Amino acid sequence: MADPKSAHDLQPIGLTVYDLPQPEASTPDETVRTRHGRLKLFFIFLACAAPILLSYFTYYVVRPEGRRSHGELIEPQRLIPELRATALNGSAVALPQLKGQWLLVTVGAGACAADCERLLFVQRQLHKLLNKERDRVDRVWFITDAATPSAELQQAIEGTTVLRLPESELATWLTPASGRALADHLYLVDPQGHWMMRFGPTYDAQSVSGIKRDLERLLRASSSWDQPGR
Repeated sequence: MADPKSAHDLQPIGLTVYDLPQPEASTPDETVRTRHGRLKLFFIFLACAAPILLSYFTYYVVRPEGRRSHGELIEPQRLIPELRATALNGSAVALPQLKGQWLLVTVGAGACAADCERLLFVQRQLHKLLNKERDRVDRVWFITDAATPSAELQQAIEGTTVLRLPESELATWLTPASGRALADHLYLVDPQGHWMMRFGPTYDAQSVSGIKRDLERLLRASSSWDQPGR
């Protein structure tokens, strides 16, 4: 005979909506933490970019009275193109490989007449005049024809990166002032690969002194984020 008490104790299993797992709603504390995390990432990015932005702001915007840039600022700046030049030994060099240093650039024919040699001399002298900052600047000479510079000239400009690139291709990046030739100027490129200043075509003692001052100001303004070497 069945135990009445046992039968009475057996109850059917019931399911209610309260038995199901519920999605967790974001609490006010979690929302605040998410917002704080995003703000933290933003401030980290700003801290990394600030030195570069500040150096350019200082040079381009904050200019004390009487300060005059000797060179011509290029606006907008032009990023180094995806072109391939050829070194004198025949090896291919992608132009973006030149990034990482300030570049003082000249352009000319391989035979290099008197004006060309003078500009290469000015380029070399400016580099020397930068003293301890010279390690942050590379000299580049683009040859626009098939001629090969003389051994004497190559020795005189030792340390200069010499690359061969047709003028038609180079002109998609560098351009001269109105009425001037590409070979009349010195061109300045920043470490990120932006052509940002053009000098010349006059290169007397006063002009060279003015170019030197421009270079020194830029190197000083960028010293917090630009280091020697690539």
